[in-house]
Amino acid sequence: MPRGTFFENKGPFTLAHVAQVCGAEIENRDDREKSFSGVASISAATVSDITFFHDRRYLPALKTTDAGAVIVTKTMRRHVPTSVVPVLSELPELAFAQIVGAFFPQAVRPGSGLLQAEFDGGQIHPSARLEEGVILAPGALVGPDAQIGSGSEIGPNAVIGANVCIGRDCLIGPNVTLVHALLGDRVFIHAGASIGQDGFGYSLGPRGLFKVPQIGRVVIQNDVEIGANSAIDRGALEDTIIGEGTKIDNLVQIAHAVKIGQNCGIASQTGISGSVTLEDQVFMGGQSGVVPHMVVGTGVQVAAGTGITNNVESGEIIGGRPHRPLHQHLREWAMIGWLVRPENRPRSKKESKN
Repeated sequence: MPRGTFFENKGPFTLAHVAQVCGAEIENRDDREKSFSGVASISAATVSDITFFHDRRYLPALKTTDAGAVIVTKTMRRHVPTSVVPVLSELPELAFAQIVGAFFPQAVRPGSGLLQAEFDGGQIHPSARLEEGVILAPGALVGPDAQIGSGSEIGPNAVIGANVCIGRDCLIGPNVTLVHALLGDRVFIHAGASIGQDGFGYSLGPRGLFKVPQIGRVVIQNDVEIGANSAIDRGALEDTIIGEGTKIDNLVQIAHAVKIGQNCGIASQTGISGSVTLEDQVFMGGQSGVVPHMVVGTGVQVAAGTGITNNVESGEIIGGRPHRPLHQHLREWAMIGWLVRPENRPRSKKESKN
């Protein structure tokens, strides 16, 4: 399996080929024949990788990136380190999406990896490896090169995709779809959950929304429980990670490249946007949500219905939309309740004369 992904890498490619794929410009002709073997985020890229920069929030990462080349606009080109080759595009996010598609064409049209697999009439692919004591219910499908540890149970009509790894003593419920994922031990996934599907990643270009291939994985650590009909998307470049001991309720949406720490609790109908980090022991009430790229600190408690729009410091207790300290939110609601009582409603001048 290529580094950090379930998809086959068709590289390496020269920078000239990469520029042709996305219509970008290379400043120095001597750089055209340089070869690159992969793509990565701006913070994780190495000298053999191509990355991109499109958001000023990541300017410190651009100035210190170890990437070999970066897709960047002309206006931001001055911030590129001298060790990194600038590749100029007015739409760097769109250009990078096209480059990812060239390296990983299978990710452009995603699936479970089972549609073309030959199962010899059975439900377990011949290349799958199951330890002793694995229980498969009727209709369960285990794909090529999947691995399942001893004592694990796979429920009726569950789909275990190609190369998926499941640890020991896990429980995969009925109708669960599990692709592009690595699971630790004692992981419980309840009925209908969908793990490892595409993240909601699109780049706006001249012809509308262009799909950004999602080549990351979902990594679920030991003793995690995931409720019925929840969805956890794989990352675009980096992995989506669910930390050890975390418990997730029914009908929760966790987007691509989210990082959730250890022993967190996430209640029903919560939505966590892409690239959010929840540190350890964060508890989120039902129907709460977080906008993209935020960090919620250790031990934060989030009241039901809260909308988190900025980073939250460790230990805070918050509520409201947008979020604020819970005691402030409750006082505001109490004040609104007091104001709308008829006896407290401000009177007009006409009413005062009468």
